[in-house]
Amino acid sequence: MNQSLHDYFRHFIATVWLLNGLYCKVLGQVPRHEQIVENILGNTYSHELTIVIGVLEICLGFIIYLNFQPKFMAIFQIVIVMSMNLIEFQLAQHWLLWGAWNLVFAMLFCTMIYVHTFVFKPFEEQK
Repeated sequence: MNQSLHDYFRHFIATVWLLNGLYCKVLGQVPRHEQIVENILGNTYSHELTIVIGVLEICLGFIIYLNFQPKFMAIFQIVIVMSMNLIEFQLAQHWLLWGAWNLVFAMLFCTMIYVHTFVFKPFEEQK
């Protein structure tokens, strides 16, 4: 895979984290995210916890964008995405955008992360 295409996929993955963190959680533009947190962790601090989760997602997006520890970060993302989606599936499925299908989209996203990091190496690594 050429370097620019490899970078495109890395930027796409980083953007998913940045948008979900900033737009959906920190700015609160998708209220169901807070409802999911409330369902799982209770309503006492659900607003604040949603913002904290959003800030952590923004940080993760920047780390991915900067290409810091890409293999570790890929494994970390896969674990986080699948854990989060399995918990949401069990405890807050009615708030999920695509219901049970969210697991399928999570698996596709994790597959993209895995293939991008471990299968398609950037051009410089192939030499």
